[in-house]
Amino acid sequence: MTTNVRKPLLHGYKVLDFSQFVAGPTVTKLMAEMGAEIIKIELAPNGDLCRTFPYVKDQRSAYFVQQNRCKMSLCLDMKTPAGQAIIRDLIPIVDVLVRNYAPGVIGRMGFDYQRVSKLNPKIVMCSVSTFGQTGPLASNPGYDFIGQAYAGVTSLSGEEDGGYYPPALAMGDVSTGIHAYAAVATALLHRERTGEGQHLEISLLDSYFHLS
Repeated sequence: MTTNVRKPLLHGYKVLDFSQFVAGPTVTKLMAEMGAEIIKIELAPNGDLCRTFPYVKDQRSAYFVQQNRCKMSLCLDMKTPAGQAIIRDLIPIVDVLVRNYAPGVIGRMGFDYQRVSKLNPKIVMCSVSTFGQTGPLASNPGYDFIGQAYAGVTSLSGEEDGGYYPPALAMGDVSTGIHAYAAVATALLHRERTGEGQHLEISLLDSYFHLS
């Protein structure tokens, strides 16, 4: 007797993943869990810095495994023509490109949306950052606790007239990843209907405002 096994919803979709730490990897982790093929690009010579984080067993960081399970890794020197050529060959065959480097970094590598979309007009590019890609704060580095402070969440933590209690979880980063995943899924639906790719900009600060 044969049975029909339903494939995961994102089976057949390919994703190029230029992300590290939490917010960006959360986007692609969720996509991987839904069946997408994730090609994680790590920058030579060190790769994703999360590989060196604590809770290491068998020379593997539990933190890295948590954020990057079900992904394939490819370590490249993006400062070399050979490394850039590999990415140019991959872009036409992927559906989504996710990145959470600081604004401007991917452009200096030669892969901002304007150039990527010429290689693949149907690609959905998702840029994850703390403060967005433009504006007075865009160039500032930022992590979860910085976005939390700008959103006013920090002032709500702790005792009245007392000390501040920092959250033990990266709530803003994970929320940003979930927001980005929803945006990517919606953009793919739009592409199925129209054939058009697009550039998505997801910020940690906006995601924190959504939580309030």
